[in-house]
Amino acid sequence: MKKYALIAVAASFGVPAFAGGLTEAAPEPVIAPVEQTVFNAGRDWSGAYVGAQLGYGDIDSNGAGLDGDDVLGGLHLGYRRDFGQFVGAVELDHDFANIDLDAPNSELESVTRLKLIAGADLGQTLVYGTVGAAYAEANVGGTSLNDTGYFIGVGADYALSDQWSVGGEYLYHQFDDFDNSGVDLDVQTLKAKVSFSF
Repeated sequence: MKKYALIAVAASFGVPAFAGGLTEAAPEPVIAPVEQTVFNAGRDWSGAYVGAQLGYGDIDSNGAGLDGDDVLGGLHLGYRRDFGQFVGAVELDHDFANIDLDAPNSELESVTRLKLIAGADLGQTLVYGTVGAAYAEANVGGTSLNDTGYFIGVGADYALSDQWSVGGEYLYHQFDDFDNSGVDLDVQTLKAKVSFSF
């Protein structure tokens, strides 16, 4: 009997202890790390920018005989704020022009605009509407005239990089009773733009 008891004690020291019985526990599964997908929201449109534009202007004087169309172009500067899906901006631009108004010594010489811009941030593309005040200078019959009107329009910009973007813009301007001349001028412009952001 003592012999069997000694064998049992010796066997108990020689066998490793397993929780829940004499079977070896299954190894815990190794969980592979999950790769984090980084969402690329595209360009952040916030910041100051400057650029140039070139396009076409068409003037209608509503039967007053001061109609014309030609090339115009100039410079712009502004500041945008990107709120995520919405972008707001203010911009100042100036177009030099030499649009003949189909009357002796008559031409549109320049248009300056102060713009309020609201747009949708589509990543690399910004689609927007704009409204604001416009100041135009003209020479009519050898007399220098100037007046302030308003404009509305739409446009789109596409980001080529973090700094450079290109775009297009259509604007409709209205100048009622231009410089008390009794002439109402409608001016439409269609322009291509290039901008550099800081």
